[in-house]
Amino acid sequence: QVQLVESGGGLVPAGGSLRLSCAASGRPSSYTAMGWFRQAPGKDREFVAVISWSGDKTYYADSVKGRFTVSRDHAKNTVDLQMIGLKPEDTAIYYCAKSQYKYAAPNEFDNWGQGTQVTVSS
Repeated sequence: QVQLVESGGGLVPAGGSLRLSCAASGRPSSYTAMGWFRQAPGKDREFVAVISWSGDKTYYADSVKGRFTVSRDHAKNTVDLQMIGLKPEDTAIYYCAKSQYKYAAPNEFDNWGQGTQVTVSS
């Protein structure tokens, strides 16, 4: 199973920006959809963004649309999440995830990283 390692989290003021990166270990036998999810304290994990195997399709949670951008680099085997206009309600642990499908719905991810903390101060 491919291992996923997130990086790039930190503490930023409201309105600031962060770029998260997810590195997949090993060379996958085939590229599949990748996603970002987050879990705030006391809340369930929620979908943030997903990108298809080739990067031709992306979609986002309404709460981050227009502020977050997901991208992938097959050569580097990474998936990034660029976040701008951060709000205190974006504070959460952010998880990278991999699906077994080339195009995946948010409930079709079964391989998870350990997460990286993002804290947005007001």
